[in-house]
Amino acid sequence: MLVSLSIRDFVLIEKLDLDFTRAAQGGLGALTGETGAGKSILIDALGLALGSRADSTTVRRGAAQAAVAASFDLPKGHAARAILAEQGLDDEDGLTLRRVVGADGRGRAFVNDQPASVALLRRLGKALVEIQGQMEQHGLLDIATHGTSLDAFAGLENQVEAVRTAWQVWRQAEQARADAEAAAAAARRDEDFLRHAVKELEALAPGPDDETTLAEERQLLRAGSALGEAVTQALAELEQDRGAVAALRHAHRTIERNADKAMGRLDAALTVLDRALSEATEAQAQLEAAQEALEFDPARLEKVEERLFALRAAARKHNVTVPELAVLAERFSKQLAALDDGEAGLKRLAAAAETARTAYLTAAEALSAARRKGATRLDKAVAAELAPLKLDKAKFVTDMAKLPELEWSERGIDRVQFMVATNPGAPPAPIARIASGGELSRFLLALKVCLAKVGDAPTIVFDEVDSGIGGATAAAVGERLKRLARDVQVLVVTHSPQVAAVADRHWLIRKITTKNAASTDVRALDAKGRREEIARMLSGAQVTAEARAAADRLLAAAG
Repeated sequence: MLVSLSIRDFVLIEKLDLDFTRAAQGGLGALTGETGAGKSILIDALGLALGSRADSTTVRRGAAQAAVAASFDLPKGHAARAILAEQGLDDEDGLTLRRVVGADGRGRAFVNDQPASVALLRRLGKALVEIQGQMEQHGLLDIATHGTSLDAFAGLENQVEAVRTAWQVWRQAEQARADAEAAAAAARRDEDFLRHAVKELEALAPGPDDETTLAEERQLLRAGSALGEAVTQALAELEQDRGAVAALRHAHRTIERNADKAMGRLDAALTVLDRALSEATEAQAQLEAAQEALEFDPARLEKVEERLFALRAAARKHNVTVPELAVLAERFSKQLAALDDGEAGLKRLAAAAETARTAYLTAAEALSAARRKGATRLDKAVAAELAPLKLDKAKFVTDMAKLPELEWSERGIDRVQFMVATNPGAPPAPIARIASGGELSRFLLALKVCLAKVGDAPTIVFDEVDSGIGGATAAAVGERLKRLARDVQVLVVTHSPQVAAVADRHWLIRKITTKNAASTDVRALDAKGRREEIARMLSGAQVTAEARAAADRLLAAAG
């Protein structure tokens, strides 16, 4: 829900901070004021924060920039949270959309104080607020929302999910068939090449690490002769004549024979000689093992080089790297297998795709039947709301048509559209084509009352939904707004005292004119202020005792 709206230097508003927190007594807020006071400015300011277009004319005269920030309380699982996660933005308990527009027309947008695009603001705004007004409407006027709204009204979530799953299985089966057909066609075109390439690669049997392993072994073998001479020379220094090992062994024996006569003075030297002899003997053993391993083998070098060069030649031939040869060999083998499998494999895949299509169509047709039943219930529910709203001659119809197969989707095979006929005998037309703004707003109110728990937007703004009506009809509008506000937050800009009287919270919008300037101010009304404003709405500029008495009756009736 909308928690607060902060406005700075926007048109006639210098500074304004509104608290829309839902009070314990309900969620219907009324904004009233004389014509020209600036009620539409508030709606425009909210629209700016929600991503609507802006230019330098929105900046108050003499100010450098206009700024609007709208803060929302997000319930768990709300669609806006998924959008934030998708964009890598902080998902806090609250969400603040802020827009700044300079006097030069340039603007900036922020989401939770992080720079963002206006497009992202608009996307989040659509999930947060629906504005139903004389000049600007979205939400239920968008045909793309009608099918989803009907499904939610009829409680078809499980069937919708079944259709979505069947659609995905069908798409996967169709993709597998298409891939196999493409592979078979390519294989038929290149059969001779494939057979030769597969034979060649099978003979090579390339592995992903072959090039590295062979190159290292080749380098070692090529250095084998020089390394062997070095090891032999080192062994000679240790072994031949009076080599290091022999000298250490002789010295160790000599000291060992005489150590007991030295009264301990040769013990340390004997320990060191013992350790040196052990290390030298180990070094000799390691060098002998290395000499055997590094023995130069021209035949092995020739073999290694032959395989390494063959792998590199094959990689150049197929325009891949040597490590990619194994993957290429597998792909060629699959293409050849598809060719050898022939029509039998393709027929199996085609049969699987057809079975999946049938399963999808069965689920989609069952969903269509359930939708038709739900549409009948929705039409009756909306019809019951129209007469009290002075729309008794109008007719609401949920139109369903089967889509051509190319337009089938995971949502099913139906085109769902809300249609309206405002006059008896007139053919139904899309709801957005209603000529009268007042009629449109009341139609949307009737529809919204029936779809109260449908949709993600937790806040709905009605701009002059009571245009052109009064008396019992205005009271009916107020009653429905009150009912709708049980499930969502509702803000209504109204000229109707009957609507204002049923509101849970009431703000007065005033235009203050001085000698040099005009400004708009908004004031939250207490009980006394509400009585006075409703009396003004009833009687006009001169508030009479009778008007105050009538205001008392309206407020008392509203409870």
